[in-house]
Amino acid sequence: MSLSGPVQDIQSLRGRFLDLINLRSGEEERTLLMFAFYTATSMGIVWLEVSSAALFLEAYGAASLPWIYIFSAGVGLGLSVVYSWLQRLFPLRRVIVIIAMLMAIPVLGFRWGLTVPWLAAPMVFSMRLWIEAIYGLNDLNLSVTANQLFNIREIKRAYPIISSGNLVADVISGFSVYLLLRLIGLQNVLLLSFVVMVIGAVTLYHLSRNYEHAFPDSPRRQAEDAEAVESYRSRQRLQGPIQQYVVLLFSFFVLAQMLLFSIEFQFFNQLEATLDVAAIAAFLGFFSGLLGLIELFTQWFTSSRLIEREGVFKVALVLPSVIVVIGLVTLVLSYPTRLAVSALFVGLVVLKFFDEWLRYTLVATTRPILFQPIPDQVRSTVQSWVSGIAEPLAMGATGIAILFTIALCNRVGLSAGLVQARLFLLGTVVAALVWFAIMVLLRSRYLNLLVRGAERGLLTFSDANLRVLKRAFIEQLEQPGLEANKRSCIELLSHIDPKNVGEILAPRLATLPPGLQRQSLEAMLEHPSGAYTAQVQEVLQRPHQAPEILALALRYVWLAEETFNINDLRPYLQTEVDAVVRGTAASLMLRRGNLQERAEATATLRKMLVHDEERERVMGCRALGEADYMESLSIYIDDLLQDPSLRVRRALLEAIAATQYKKYYPSLLKALQYKSTREAAITALTRLGNEALPMLQELALDTYRPEVLRNQAWQVIGNIGTLPALDFLIQNLITTWGSTRRHILRILLSLYQESGVKRSSLIDGALDRMLGRGGIEDLLNTELAFAGQILAAKVDLAAGRVPGVEADLLREALNGLQNDATDRLFMLLRFVSPAQAIQAAQVSLSGSASSWARGIEILDNVVDVANKRSILLLLDRRPDAEKLKRLATSTPLIAYQPLPPGDRLRQLLDLRNFLSDWATACCFHLARVQRWNLTAEHTLALLQHPTGFVREAVLAYLAVASPRALRELLPIMQQDSNHLVLAQVKQLISTYNLEPSPSR
Repeated sequence: MSLSGPVQDIQSLRGRFLDLINLRSGEEERTLLMFAFYTATSMGIVWLEVSSAALFLEAYGAASLPWIYIFSAGVGLGLSVVYSWLQRLFPLRRVIVIIAMLMAIPVLGFRWGLTVPWLAAPMVFSMRLWIEAIYGLNDLNLSVTANQLFNIREIKRAYPIISSGNLVADVISGFSVYLLLRLIGLQNVLLLSFVVMVIGAVTLYHLSRNYEHAFPDSPRRQAEDAEAVESYRSRQRLQGPIQQYVVLLFSFFVLAQMLLFSIEFQFFNQLEATLDVAAIAAFLGFFSGLLGLIELFTQWFTSSRLIEREGVFKVALVLPSVIVVIGLVTLVLSYPTRLAVSALFVGLVVLKFFDEWLRYTLVATTRPILFQPIPDQVRSTVQSWVSGIAEPLAMGATGIAILFTIALCNRVGLSAGLVQARLFLLGTVVAALVWFAIMVLLRSRYLNLLVRGAERGLLTFSDANLRVLKRAFIEQLEQPGLEANKRSCIELLSHIDPKNVGEILAPRLATLPPGLQRQSLEAMLEHPSGAYTAQVQEVLQRPHQAPEILALALRYVWLAEETFNINDLRPYLQTEVDAVVRGTAASLMLRRGNLQERAEATATLRKMLVHDEERERVMGCRALGEADYMESLSIYIDDLLQDPSLRVRRALLEAIAATQYKKYYPSLLKALQYKSTREAAITALTRLGNEALPMLQELALDTYRPEVLRNQAWQVIGNIGTLPALDFLIQNLITTWGSTRRHILRILLSLYQESGVKRSSLIDGALDRMLGRGGIEDLLNTELAFAGQILAAKVDLAAGRVPGVEADLLREALNGLQNDATDRLFMLLRFVSPAQAIQAAQVSLSGSASSWARGIEILDNVVDVANKRSILLLLDRRPDAEKLKRLATSTPLIAYQPLPPGDRLRQLLDLRNFLSDWATACCFHLARVQRWNLTAEHTLALLQHPTGFVREAVLAYLAVASPRALRELLPIMQQDSNHLVLAQVKQLISTYNLEPSPSR
């Protein structure tokens, strides 16, 4: 008998249960062990707390609670020091177990102390003191362990389940403590508390052994010594942001605990004033049990989903908002005298209820997530110090504040309990408002650190002050150093301040080496100014100057000066002068001379253009471009375009663009096809600007031209970067698809990120005018819908349903299409979200599970589009079928109905305009081997496809599926331009014994 059926049923039930509690496969064992440890430990603490609460109120009263808070602060600080000290002595996996046992052992002492009459009262005080101290220690232990076992995305799902252990403990302990006190007595309840806390410690030990790889092997002291040298610089770079973040975290936890203890003090005050001791014990048990049930259901079925949907900080802000609202309502209702007492009692019970409910569900779930932006090597240390110091400090500060407020009220005559209760409640509302503000500040720092961690602290020059940069450039140029560094300085300076580059470079020309002199003069020639001609003249008059530098200096002086004597150029036209200088002089004479002088310069250039030496012809072509005048020498252009020298052809292309000689513009486009002349053609066409746009647009949109050539046309349009060019790019961003859209997006993004402020504003304006945010979101939705179709195809054409090599090739092509859609999604997101954050997230998604989780968290915080949740689901690491199911329920853009493989393939071909050429060809090859029928529309349309191998695949399909139709089509296909298709057609004609048509 086969067991596959029951096994599948069990797997299905397991999957549904994990879905119900929002966990993933592989997370359940860690989550269950953490849940068991926290439940057992919390049960012991709750039994200890509830059984001693009534005894404490009877012995000391609520007025003594501030002293508990003050003394507990000292104990808590001591325990945090112990926690940190233990980490320096033992590996972390042992420390967490030691701490769990340390919390349990004193319970045995409490059990013994209550049996001694003269120790009973101090023991009640000590029990309450210990409970307040170990609550925070238990949460710290849990949080540190969880951060070692889970990444940032796993914590969002698993931590609500884990932290619900405290709620399960509340339910069990709350409803059972009263019965246990009656049945077995207080001493045995304390013993039971000790036993279950030890069980929790044993569970934690088992977990630390099973997942030993998740914990550091060495004590923190050894790790610090080993990493001190390597991580010093990175710590220095991140010190400022991390310190700010840690200060805010510290403030966050301080205020959180102060509000907790303040509300607790007011709550117990009202209980003491309203109920007797027996009623308090019963009420607390019932209150804890009911609250625990509600918290439990919230944690299991709501918290993780709410945090994943709304984000960490939106959820965390709920509690301070609720405290403010309930506090203000209670204050307002307490002013009518007849309602004052009951309003305060009910209001504080409700406030305590909501505070505990939201604190131990939503806020507790976010707690470990807030430490994730801190680097791994220092996270547990920061976590132990922030939690270990902040909470005890808050406890002590609350106790002092309460005692001070009571003393101050008594001194000024406000000793009435009603007045003091209102003052405490008002202080709680104010503290909640401050807590709200700190959370808002914390959010921006949280995201900033996540992005810094993903980008590894990369900085840009856009943050620097131009004046400081210039001073640094001057120091770099004047001091001894590598020429490569100085070359980089000149290049950067000419990029960030091209008009004023001469201000820095001209005074230093004479002292620079020849290579830097040449680079400096080239940069200064972009914006020649008469203010610097004296310094350039020094270079020009220096004996034995390099010809290239002499030519640049000569050109600079003549272009910068308004008055000139043309006779000064004639000595440079002599044949013994170097070709580069002679060509420059001739071009200047053509530009600025009279008719006779131009004729003289033309004769010089004619000799250079027909000279046997390559250098002479190259310099002659360059001179033509510099002269802005080519007509008289145009008879030589056709020969020069066929010149055997590549350098000559490149120089001539630049000259055609420089002189805007329209007759030879087609030569520029032709040069784009060849790798050898492509760079020169791109430079030339870019120089033409808007004048080149019509022919570039025609080339870019011609699908029958090679893709490489069309991509080069798009790139040149982007390089031109004028408003008409940008409008054309954005218009085609909407209408094109696949690799063309991806290429346009890359061009627009590179223009936006690598250009200056003026260019960025131009692109922003064009995008806003032609697309706007709504248009970008429409493009995002299109990509999302397409990704959904690809996922559906991958599911319906899975390897288990369609085997074979052709099917494998199609599945690989579909994976490529999905990756391309994801890339386009990220590119589009960079237009509506912080570009650096999106880039950091994209890089993180290709890394480890921890890095991927960081990337998803960045996206969750920075992306603000309508279908953000669907985009995150698409990027999630789930099986395709599960991902598709969730996407179909999250957005109307994706509707999935399972289809037979043949129907799914036909639907894919309905989307042929969106598929890549290879994916389209794979569809026909798969249909051929599987003998699936395709429509006549599909075959006829794709027989006219621009790509040869697609037409080849269609013919191969028709040879199997419809030989009669193929016989009719073969004569037409003999005119095909692709040699592979022609070879296939000839073979098929031979196979069917058809008469070949006359050759073309």
